[in-house]
Amino acid sequence: MSAPLDVVCIGGGPAGVFLSILLKLQQPEHRVQIFERNRADDTFGFGVVFSDETLGHIAEADPVTYEAIAAAFAHWDDIDIHYQGEVITSVGHGFSGLARQTLLDILYARAEALGVELRFERPVERVEDLPEADLIVAADGVNSGIRAALAEHFQPEIDTRPNRFVWLGTTKPFPAFTFYFKENAHGLWRVHAYQYDQGRSTFIVEATEETWRAAGLADADETTTADYCGALFAEELAGHPLLINRSIWRQFPTVSNGRWSHGNVVLLGDAAHTAHFSIGSGTKLAMEDAIALRDALAACPGDVAGALAAYERERRQGVASTQRAAQVSLAWFEETERYFGRMSPLQFAFSLLTRSLRITHENLRLRDPALVAQVDAWHAAQVEAQIGHALPRGPKGEAPPPLLTPFKIRDMVIPNRVVVSPMCQYSAEDGAPNDWHLVHLGSRAVGGAGLIITEMTDVSAEGRITPGCAGLYKDEHVAAWRRIVDFVHAHSEARICAQLAHAGRKGSTQVMWAQMDAPLPEGNWPLLAPSAIPWSPANATPKAMDREDMVAVIEDFVAAARRADAAGFDMIELHMAHGYLLSSFLTPLSNQRTDEYGGDLAGRMRFPLEVFAAVRAIWTGEKPMCARISGSDWVEGAWTPEDAVALAVALKDLGCDLVDVSAGQTSTEARPQYGRLFQTPFSDQVRQESGLPTITVGNISSYADANSIIAAGRADLCALARAHLFDPYWTHHAAHELGWPLPWPKQYCSIERYTPRMEWSPRGQQK
Repeated sequence: MSAPLDVVCIGGGPAGVFLSILLKLQQPEHRVQIFERNRADDTFGFGVVFSDETLGHIAEADPVTYEAIAAAFAHWDDIDIHYQGEVITSVGHGFSGLARQTLLDILYARAEALGVELRFERPVERVEDLPEADLIVAADGVNSGIRAALAEHFQPEIDTRPNRFVWLGTTKPFPAFTFYFKENAHGLWRVHAYQYDQGRSTFIVEATEETWRAAGLADADETTTADYCGALFAEELAGHPLLINRSIWRQFPTVSNGRWSHGNVVLLGDAAHTAHFSIGSGTKLAMEDAIALRDALAACPGDVAGALAAYERERRQGVASTQRAAQVSLAWFEETERYFGRMSPLQFAFSLLTRSLRITHENLRLRDPALVAQVDAWHAAQVEAQIGHALPRGPKGEAPPPLLTPFKIRDMVIPNRVVVSPMCQYSAEDGAPNDWHLVHLGSRAVGGAGLIITEMTDVSAEGRITPGCAGLYKDEHVAAWRRIVDFVHAHSEARICAQLAHAGRKGSTQVMWAQMDAPLPEGNWPLLAPSAIPWSPANATPKAMDREDMVAVIEDFVAAARRADAAGFDMIELHMAHGYLLSSFLTPLSNQRTDEYGGDLAGRMRFPLEVFAAVRAIWTGEKPMCARISGSDWVEGAWTPEDAVALAVALKDLGCDLVDVSAGQTSTEARPQYGRLFQTPFSDQVRQESGLPTITVGNISSYADANSIIAAGRADLCALARAHLFDPYWTHHAAHELGWPLPWPKQYCSIERYTPRMEWSPRGQQK
């Protein structure tokens, strides 16, 4: 046993008090004091929410506290979604609501019984006032005074979200976690409601800033707010009043910190990080922080500094994951107008339930198989209306999973929603693909993917990224590509698309496995760009294109498209992303022209749209065309998702049938926000607001993710890159796991007598 510690917790919320309990249970000799600025019975808000998973963590950490909480909470399994006169109910979710004051009373009583010294109405603003403490825990909430005082060390970042919300209560007991979506003359209102006590429920009302101001609530006091919301939701409240408790309109602050500790001071709970109430995570994170800090102190006896470093090292990744999910969830509620009225009640409900991208089609199917069966049947009906014939059904009449349904664009039918994303192989010889490309693309087609997109295929020798890049700039290339296209068509049901591009200022570099983005040691070729700005200080300065250069590049794209047609490709995708030539015209980071091809968004789009229009004019008959666009530069003040929507609308007007939505790689200044499905929200926004079908890409690795994306309407097709490098037969394996096996080539017919053992890919696994 290590020497006892003198611990001071600043803040009497769940984070600090639960930590105090755990520390006294760990070593009763610890001296633990809690300093809280308010009275013990003076808290804001109404109820808190725990998932069954979080309650399990609490039970393991302290069974006594858990039993007291379990005796007081209201439990429910259902979620009710009220939308355009219908109620969609989803079951099997497992949540518990509890009055915030009741939770605090339970924690205070437990802490006091263990010998924690509780000091209410005793604010502490400076750590200098606590010279004897071995450990100072700043659990003083979202507006932490300690964090502010030590801001230079903690490096806090606070993102204040645009929507307005207010915490109200009501005497109406809700039997399920309830969402209301209701329009009036001022706009659309959202309600998050749940029971937390006998005859008491939390009733959170949320709206956009525009709607909130239109309703005249900018200067409203608590009573005025309650009166307005009570009248708006009078039917839903069924005569029950709304209750107030510091019920002022707020904007949610997303808090993060560069560091969580400094010296012997550590941040806990909302002082360290916040996550939006729409995933019910604030109290969850706070109490799980306490468990993690307790564990770190136990693992580093006598070494507070080492324990704090271990706590942050072990805890930060999980918190970051929760915050990413919370950000996607809160964005869904901020942008509900995007979906409202455009989706059927069933798809709207599915989109809401999977909004954080944490709950997938497969997760939800395990919880609520009947609802997911309805969603699949609804999706199948939409597909059948598009393709003009019935889809096969399972042995019990069930519809196929969304991932395995066909998709029609013009006259082209893609047999399923899996796309092999373009992946440069740097293995061509003067632009000509070879046996490597035949095996690379052919094996993915045999592997079951519905659409194969070639690697970036350049329209001129000077438009290549590296000497190993593929091209369609010579007539001799046609036969080499025709060999691959013919193989795909002969041995699979897949369609194949040529991605045409010009590298622009990112050209004349070494292959990826040598020194990526670095200039060639010799034999470099001249570069073109909208402005004479190099990709990096190490790269050559490109020529700022004049009109003659533009005409020549357009002719190169048109000639390459003609060759793609001669090679038999089913579709063309023009590459307008990733910082290559067309992309570099679009972003202000690389386009600083002052003529009609620069300046505002319309000017910056002008040349890429000219290229697209010229190619569309010669692309054969009803063959579809696609464009790969960027959802964001990941640089403040540069290309935005709204710009992507505007580009998609302009492309649609020129006959574009599909947009492949990626992000980033346009500047060395980019700071991408990586994570699972990190680019899918861009696809979702472009699809909903432009009306164009989309392909989404980016950290999609499981069929559960793909089914979720498609059923929720976030994209029409899902492109996978690294997953297809790891497993060329990804689609066949996904279909097997889903119980919907796809037909294999006749050469592989013996596989029907083979039972695979796929321990590496358990059902619904999330990477």
